[in-house]
Amino acid sequence: MKTEQKIAFQKTLPVMAGYLSIGIAFGLLMQNMGYHVFWALLISLVLYAGSMQFVLLQFLSGGVSLLTVAVMTLLVNSRHMFYGLSFIDTFRQMKKKSLYMIHSLTDETYSLLCSYEPKEGIDNQKVRFYISLYDHIYWLIGTALGSLAGTWIPFDTTGIDFAMTALFTVIFIDQWKSAKSHIPAITGLVTGIGCLLAFGPDRFLPPTLLLSVAVLLACKNIVQKKDQEE
Repeated sequence: MKTEQKIAFQKTLPVMAGYLSIGIAFGLLMQNMGYHVFWALLISLVLYAGSMQFVLLQFLSGGVSLLTVAVMTLLVNSRHMFYGLSFIDTFRQMKKKSLYMIHSLTDETYSLLCSYEPKEGIDNQKVRFYISLYDHIYWLIGTALGSLAGTWIPFDTTGIDFAMTALFTVIFIDQWKSAKSHIPAITGLVTGIGCLLAFGPDRFLPPTLLLSVAVLLACKNIVQKKDQEE
């Protein structure tokens, strides 16, 4: 295994554990709804939107219009627009790979890319690409395993979609332990809870993102200074 691949693999191990579990959950739910492994893999390959894939399951079972699906997808994944802003220059430098990097920028991959510190003597763009690719592969493998398992073994899928929430919790704890500054984590936690109470569960995400970005921009120098400390 090349150095870049090895670094990316080691970096993505926590996500592998989570994505295999969540992918299995998604595959099981798809199979339970009557969609076989081909359709489960196709959605995970083309859509690859984590929580939105679980939302899509409700759309598939409820006969929702395509317009509603499009609008809801935009709202649920609007946070990716904020993610992309911080990687415009980085992805542009990756040329042909840039489109895949944009497609594969999930919450967990974004977190890993942000925390990756470039190293001398290796191709750091390749490391970033492999991080994104490996995460996607983990999700596809989990989806296939879940769908196949659902075909062979009967499962009670009640509450299985909680796996996504569990993964976010694990990533939050990992970032809290590894980050030198806790301002981003506290900002996300406080603004998220505050906007949830103020706007409700159906409308809190956009204002949370806007408020979080505003606070982090205001505290940018403080966070950078803390990160540069030995």
